[in-house]
Amino acid sequence: MATRPTFLEFFAGGGMARAGLDGLMDCAFANDIDPMKCEAYRANNPGDPIVQGDIWNLRPADIPAAALAWASFPCQDLSLAGGRRGLNAPRSGAFWGFWNIIEKKGEAAPKTIVIENVSGLISSHGGRDLATLLTTLADAGYRVGAMQIDAALFSPQSRQRLFIVAHKGKLPPGLVSDQPDDTFHPPALRAAAANLPDQTHLAWVWWRLPHPPRRNADLAALLDRDPPDAAWRSDADTQRLISQMAPLHRQRVEAALADPSWNAGAVYRRIRIENGKRIQRAEIRYDGLAGCLRTPAGGSSKQLLIVTEKGRVRLRPLLAREAARLMGLPDSYKLPKSETNALKVMGDGVSVPVVRWLGQNLLAPLAGAKGARAAA
Repeated sequence: MATRPTFLEFFAGGGMARAGLDGLMDCAFANDIDPMKCEAYRANNPGDPIVQGDIWNLRPADIPAAALAWASFPCQDLSLAGGRRGLNAPRSGAFWGFWNIIEKKGEAAPKTIVIENVSGLISSHGGRDLATLLTTLADAGYRVGAMQIDAALFSPQSRQRLFIVAHKGKLPPGLVSDQPDDTFHPPALRAAAANLPDQTHLAWVWWRLPHPPRRNADLAALLDRDPPDAAWRSDADTQRLISQMAPLHRQRVEAALADPSWNAGAVYRRIRIENGKRIQRAEIRYDGLAGCLRTPAGGSSKQLLIVTEKGRVRLRPLLAREAARLMGLPDSYKLPKSETNALKVMGDGVSVPVVRWLGQNLLAPLAGAKGARAAA
């Protein structure tokens, strides 16, 4: 039996990159600093160890050789919600701990590297953070390209993420295009590539991915119709939330109420500037998608659902099991017992079907997996 290529999973969280690569590549090493996430990883991968601890404390000599390294390093300092402190701030600066390992592995370093983060990395510090990261890879001899992929192509969650894929060595045929693809290379990313330093630009590639089949599930299909009674908020809470809506969003709720059938809309609370003042607004969407899952750090970060049926309107939070489905995980995935912890694992994770699509059409071919199919 032919052996599959192996990969290293850094910042592994609950193991969602591993779940996406399952059957394509085998995990040789995993690491995360969060004890709760490590516990979730072990629960879903019994018998396969994960090293708990700060990435800066890992000994490169203790990490096995592998074809690929996956790094979903912390995004807080690169996102709009995190203050945009950048790649050298404490949390997102963990990237340099990962890169320290790659450098010290020398010739034994993986030939393929995947870095996943929020799309805010493209514009962080006026594009300097992305250019620094790409130049670091290029200077080490990697060809490098990036794609912005929305999980909504695969599951009903609006979740834009940046995937940087770097490879050292000969590129298999069919994986590179001479032109960007509008689906995966939006204008901001194309502009960032055009503005790279000359030497880095020479290492840039436009990775070629096929377009996935049309998504055939919407948010309603993944929601529990009969959640626990304790999940429902009071009528007063419901009306208070609706009162925070601008007229357009209230009209959307009223239109849903006029339809007697069961319906659900996803709601986030946001701060908007209106007439020079900061106003908290509740915004609802009925496009069949959930908003991007976040970690439940505060009330405004929690995604809510307004459910209407037969003239009644009710309010509840999105449940952790529903969040797991939105991330592409099966109901057999073992969630932490705490609802807050389970939502944290999901909000910090990577979309499983996106990883699988990348794995099938780019990563496995780059790793030389037997039977891997290059992008058409």
